[in-house]
Amino acid sequence: MKPYFIGVAGPSCAGKSYLAAHLAEKLDAALFHLDSYYCELDHLSMVQRAHYNFDSPEALDSELLLQQARELYDGKVIERPIYDFTTHTRTGRTQPLAPHPFVIVEGLFALHWEELRRLQGTKVFVDLGEQTCLERRIERDIRERGRTRESVLEQYHTTVLPMARQYVHPTRSFADLVVTGDDDISREVEAVLQHVRGGATQPR
Repeated sequence: MKPYFIGVAGPSCAGKSYLAAHLAEKLDAALFHLDSYYCELDHLSMVQRAHYNFDSPEALDSELLLQQARELYDGKVIERPIYDFTTHTRTGRTQPLAPHPFVIVEGLFALHWEELRRLQGTKVFVDLGEQTCLERRIERDIRERGRTRESVLEQYHTTVLPMARQYVHPTRSFADLVVTGDDDISREVEAVLQHVRGGATQPR
């Protein structure tokens, strides 16, 4: 039996990680975070890194991401990179991730690449209003990434929102189900699990 992959996509701060964490707890699943695969930017100055477009699919090392997703699907242990969002560089260390019966692929572009979608038995899109996403983003980036409110707003309107409209929102059409991102989490989890139960019974 191949691992059962669940894709969880959606715009920034819509609630993807929250849903993925609750699903992982219910299923004892491995979490495959796409945020680990941002490209190395140590060749750029800190000023250049601060103005880099992190909200395009090209910001991720898709070659490594897809390779390691396939290896995990094939039952191999992977060494995923560890990314430091305060310096916008990889730490040089890796974290082993072993195959599990269930693997949750979580990130902006979890439904972007066809090769990645083909691995997924259940595809979920977390939808949420733009204003709520922005408010959550401001709070998170100030608390966790040492950002100022002004820098968060500038980035959001320059790249986050335009790229979401161009690349993220269109992947909603690939989803097997859509959840709102601000509903009761137990209901969202159960909706996903109902689809998983049906898909996991099929030969893979």
